[in-house]
Amino acid sequence: MLRVGIVGAGLMGTLHAAGWAKTPACLEAIYSDYPDKVRQLADNCGTRAVDSLEALVEAVDIVDICTPTHLHYEMAMQAAAAGKHVVCEKPLARTPQQAEEMIAVCEREGVKLLVGHVVRFFPEYAQAKAIVDRGEIGQVGVVRLRRVSARPTWSQDNWLMDEEKSGGMILDLMIHDFDYARWVAGEVESVFAKSAKSSQPDLQTDYALTILHHKNGALSNIEGGWAYPSGMFRTALEIAGDGSLIEHPSESSIPLGVYLKRDASGAGPRVPTSPLIENPYITEIKHFYDVIANHAHPRVTAADGMAALRIALAAIESVQTGQRVMV
Repeated sequence: MLRVGIVGAGLMGTLHAAGWAKTPACLEAIYSDYPDKVRQLADNCGTRAVDSLEALVEAVDIVDICTPTHLHYEMAMQAAAAGKHVVCEKPLARTPQQAEEMIAVCEREGVKLLVGHVVRFFPEYAQAKAIVDRGEIGQVGVVRLRRVSARPTWSQDNWLMDEEKSGGMILDLMIHDFDYARWVAGEVESVFAKSAKSSQPDLQTDYALTILHHKNGALSNIEGGWAYPSGMFRTALEIAGDGSLIEHPSESSIPLGVYLKRDASGAGPRVPTSPLIENPYITEIKHFYDVIANHAHPRVTAADGMAALRIALAAIESVQTGQRVMV
């Protein structure tokens, strides 16, 4: 039986724990710098809290990293060097150099490195991708994606608002749709982006529009923001081909329900979920288990995580310079 250790006891750690509970793997241990939180999550999951990353790595076969972005690199490097498979929440790393090293050490040690780009596991997005792959809409010409939420003030020590740690809204939130656009329309050649904060740095919210130029000539228009009132999270997709159109949501039918996860005060962390099949985070973790245990072909690879990171950082550079940036 594969033994799993989760690093981080916040929202993502909780979601991943629920996913591992649906697999044959054993959730062996959880580690976090916040003792009260890790003990509570461990008790809820019927496992144990450990007091160091070293103890967790020694005890498990898979290290699942659910910590703030700037911590991914060192934790993944330590786990891989010990010969452990690595599951890492998105973004894969804070810089491309870190991501390259993570990929290299995992390849050298012969362990898997899987990245939590969960949008690929939402049934609506996966179905749209399958329709494109079957050729039902012809050649993809334009992709339009939208992902806007309230400002995430719920993170531990408010790390999401520290752009040195999180990369800000573009890297933390919009990277979901950068990854999806590349999955659907192919490799990205260049990025042009504008952000509200680029002209008003003191804004407490952020909102950005980004155009991806794909190498095959397709365009992706991506909208993202931490700008809505508390409690709101909205997503949408549109894929136009030369033969047909995929749209979600449409005016006649809204197949995606958005449910908001709150703490007791109503101001807690929020993620969109889908009630159509199962929680996509569970689908994702079940798939990761299958990749590690049964050598299934991964739906999202470390190379995909690297590519999404490069697109997001190019968008940030474009916002800063006002210029189109090559990827």
